[in-house]
Amino acid sequence: MATIRKRGDTWQAQVRRNSKTISRTFKQKSAAQKWAQQVEQEAAQFGFTGDHACLSRLRVADVLERFRDTVVPQRHGRKIETFVINAFLRHRISQTRLSNITPGHFAAYRDERLKVVQPGTVIRELGLIQHVFEVARIDWNIPFAVNPVRAIRKPKAGRPRNRRLSAEDWQRLDQGLMECRNPLIEKVVSFAIATGMRRGEILNAKWGEVSCVNRTLHVPVTKTGEPRTIPLSSEAMALLESLRSSGASPDDRVFPTSPEAVKLAWQRLTKRAGIQDLHFHDLRHEAVSRFFERGLSVPEVALISGHKDPRMLFRYTHLKAEDVARKLNGAV
Repeated sequence: MATIRKRGDTWQAQVRRNSKTISRTFKQKSAAQKWAQQVEQEAAQFGFTGDHACLSRLRVADVLERFRDTVVPQRHGRKIETFVINAFLRHRISQTRLSNITPGHFAAYRDERLKVVQPGTVIRELGLIQHVFEVARIDWNIPFAVNPVRAIRKPKAGRPRNRRLSAEDWQRLDQGLMECRNPLIEKVVSFAIATGMRRGEILNAKWGEVSCVNRTLHVPVTKTGEPRTIPLSSEAMALLESLRSSGASPDDRVFPTSPEAVKLAWQRLTKRAGIQDLHFHDLRHEAVSRFFERGLSVPEVALISGHKDPRMLFRYTHLKAEDVARKLNGAV
């Protein structure tokens, strides 16, 4: 139970729970009320926080579970973040008391994970756990002396994929697409090449987001969290026209199939075609590279692809020194 009382020129907030009391003094009554409300909410879930004794009572799992259940549902990447947190909860570190957790625990976790997954995966996992500790420290008033994940060295990310399809790859892929049992797969692949959109963006596209007049497609939900509207080429427009039915409503999906169906079909397709190391996401790289080959500028390509940092697009240009030399010397 919270008590707010004035003491001279200040306001004292006092919260009592199970015969224990925490108090703090503020200059404004509203600040005292806000703090008391926060402490009561935390006490209902964790017991008292804000005092160092709570570090001995709480485990890493307590913080992770609270973040998963209260914060993740409002985040764009909630599905994958729930998966990562649930996996981490099965790790022995999750049972460590917050008072005992050190950067060394997460350094050991880093080294352990690097033996089975790529550095990029470890970087993303540690980034999420580091954010959980920051939320606990800042928003939940759990008094960490230092964020234990922030204090460790992160793995160096590997070189990004630069996989492009050769003429032989395309021939094999075209032949494999002709043999697909799901007729939508060929359309999905063609649309990915024509637009540079991610698989999820393609499968979530609805007819109400397509403007035939402006030749554009609005993408309301993206990986970056910022919606974008992309221009459509003649190839993309023709593909959409071949898919549109007279009874389609604005809420109908353009490609009515599931991500799992596309994933499995793609695996069967590349195996049947005998193409090694080709991911569906490589089609996005191929598409963006083609945009540059058509002569589009970096801002124009960024408008289509949704890249926030223009430097991320440099790896798609595939510039050759000899080609630049010809331009410098007036050759076309």
